[in-house]
Amino acid sequence: MPATDDLALLLAAADEAGQIATRHFGAGPKVWDKGSGQGPVTEADLEIDRMLQDRLRAARPDYGWLSEETAADPARLQAERMFIIDPIDGTRAFIDGQKGFAHALAVVERGVPVAAVVLLPLMGLRYTARQGGGAFCNGAPMRVRAGHTPPDVLAARPVMEPHHWPGGLPELTRHFRPSLAWRLALVAEGRFDAMLAMRATWHWDIAAGALLIAEAGGVITDAQGAGLRFDTECPSSEGVVAAAPDLQAALLARRRGEGNAAPL
Repeated sequence: MPATDDLALLLAAADEAGQIATRHFGAGPKVWDKGSGQGPVTEADLEIDRMLQDRLRAARPDYGWLSEETAADPARLQAERMFIIDPIDGTRAFIDGQKGFAHALAVVERGVPVAAVVLLPLMGLRYTARQGGGAFCNGAPMRVRAGHTPPDVLAARPVMEPHHWPGGLPELTRHFRPSLAWRLALVAEGRFDAMLAMRATWHWDIAAGALLIAEAGGVITDAQGAGLRFDTECPSSEGVVAAAPDLQAALLARRRGEGNAAPL
């Protein structure tokens, strides 16, 4: 199945997810705590997850399935292709009435994303990519930016704790957005220079954004510089460093404490 066909499928499903989220947004949806530090889930998350399962798995019954709101099925690892889905990335923002939540949908082939959509329905933003076909925001080509000093970096506050930076705390301007998928999309779009995460990061938060970064000319790895694989038994990576190639390498050098850490 060509990635172009999968991308069309993801786009249509993301649009329906956006309609469901818009209906629930600001309407006091039911909220539950998932426990074990996993955070909240709303009736909108669950309704979207059910819709996506029904729609996507009916269209591609041989694909594996991984979603934040579905118990992980080890059988997914035997499939050549797999859906990786976050029904609502930024659920806390959604609950709080903030528009910066996203629907993140990806198709992964043998561990590598080949089609991706990140949709922010209330902000009118649709980010798309397919392997070898470029990355786009509302149809306009995207490219990572380079050479901005100090770099504008999307990261949560704990990322700047000195113990994460054996090579020296980098000089940068930190910004925050509630959705990890949106953070990656904004770097791919060239609106920010890098996205950083130092703690374990779930695949459903980053699979779609990883393809956006790669197709926009950037580099994305885990926080130690290892390439990302999305076909692992534990569906998480040890952090994320995403940026244009030179900046990404410089950030990794600081992160790893290398002797000749490159300036940013």
